[in-house]
Amino acid sequence: MINNDLIIESHRKCEQYGLNRDELPIFTQRFTDAELKAQQGHYKETIEVISVFVEKFLSTVADDPFFLAISDNEGYILEFRGNASIINQVRQLGIVEGVRYCEEIGTSSVDLCLREQLPIQLVGEDHYQKVLHQQACYTAPFFMEDSGQLLGSISIMTEIQFAHPHLLALLCTIVDSIERELLLRKHNTQLQILNQVLLETNYYGVIIADAQGAIVEINKYCAAILNSSDHEKNGCLGTSVFEVGIIGTYFERVMKRSESCVGIELSILVEEKLRYYMLDVVPIYDSERQLTRVVASLRDITEMKIAEELLRNSEKLVFAGQLAVSIAHEIRNPMTTVKGMLQLSSKTTNPHHYNLMMSELERMNAIVGEYLILGRPQAIQYKEEDCDVILQEVISVFELQFEMNGIQIRSAKVGETKILCDRDQVKQVFLNILKNCMEALPFGGEVNIKLDVVDNYQRIQFIDNGVGMTDEVMRRIGQPFHTTRRDGNGLGMMIVDKIVSSHGGRLSLSSELGVGTIVEVWLPTV
Repeated sequence: MINNDLIIESHRKCEQYGLNRDELPIFTQRFTDAELKAQQGHYKETIEVISVFVEKFLSTVADDPFFLAISDNEGYILEFRGNASIINQVRQLGIVEGVRYCEEIGTSSVDLCLREQLPIQLVGEDHYQKVLHQQACYTAPFFMEDSGQLLGSISIMTEIQFAHPHLLALLCTIVDSIERELLLRKHNTQLQILNQVLLETNYYGVIIADAQGAIVEINKYCAAILNSSDHEKNGCLGTSVFEVGIIGTYFERVMKRSESCVGIELSILVEEKLRYYMLDVVPIYDSERQLTRVVASLRDITEMKIAEELLRNSEKLVFAGQLAVSIAHEIRNPMTTVKGMLQLSSKTTNPHHYNLMMSELERMNAIVGEYLILGRPQAIQYKEEDCDVILQEVISVFELQFEMNGIQIRSAKVGETKILCDRDQVKQVFLNILKNCMEALPFGGEVNIKLDVVDNYQRIQFIDNGVGMTDEVMRRIGQPFHTTRRDGNGLGMMIVDKIVSSHGGRLSLSSELGVGTIVEVWLPTV
């Protein structure tokens, strides 16, 4: 591009800066050796791509004084390529790797190109300094094609007798090829990352089939789930996915009947142990909505199922205990009245009948007492324990379930000391609280847990950014059978409060609707 107005304006600014036409350009800004090395490392892949295309161009003009310079997006020269003699001449002018082209040093194609983000050519007297009047410079910017981000510039410099207007067009063509190659490499890198995440993970099994049902990829974890050795894994590539055990049926449903197969729970015998998995089978279409691949993933949910069963059984026992206590009290009250009235009328009642009725009442009282025992807590065995160890055991139970629900859980131990507690009961406290956190984050989120020591108490904070609670719900927290869940019984937080209180601690809650909830458990230190 030849733009006389840009050149004239640049010369005018050179005069304002007081630059002397008879002197060499003086570079006032440059990288240190360490900064240059760091920037070259940052542009490593870009320089590699540029070098491939530049070397092809230079091989066609090997005997002519051409050289190319690569700059970053701020005009710092990163590397030279080309004719050794002209590179030496350029270095004698003070142009070396690490210097920065800016308008304060004089009119340059690099500075104009980066500021205008357009291809620029300067031939002969287009340069401000006379020492450059025998040179022709062509510079084109290069961008990241998908985002339009300016990455830097590529310049061709030669002697004025080799100048030709087609050189700028040729440079622009080279830049187009470089941009496409950079974009392709970026996409390939992203695909490689996705491939590693998808296939090289040890957390879930993956099997991929083409549109005809032939297996094109299966990772080791999936092979292990399906009881295949590595040899068998490699051998099954190219075979029909419809013949792969329990999951073949679901591939057939997706590919042949266009049915949705997401969130299917499977039980599979792995190494003679029954494990539970969540299966998703997803079709992949091209731009014309033609089926190209079908991807299935198997996620191990065994620990989640065990945790759910433990929580469910715990709640059932608590509910049964509460119900037993309620019934026992209701029976004992009228029974006490009957026994008292019978004692008052003992003198007028047949002694045989009186003794028989009193015996039966005592037997009823013993039965009621057994029901009351069912509702009482078991004997607590206090021991010195590390709170963080108990917490990590509970987190490990929920970890996979949190991951599947898009919930990030983080724990930080600011301060820790020994506590005197019943390990199982404290574990139950943490289980109930984390279960509530998970239910407060139906669309994913974060749960942060912090342990510290405050006023001779081990404080454990559970902070989530979930749906939060209203003031009315907060006031009724801990009341039996009060719950906001359709399948809940309202006993979870009541158990938490009773266990913490029995340990001489306290429970603190704060919540804001739409912001989240903070639950603090305070347990006395040893």
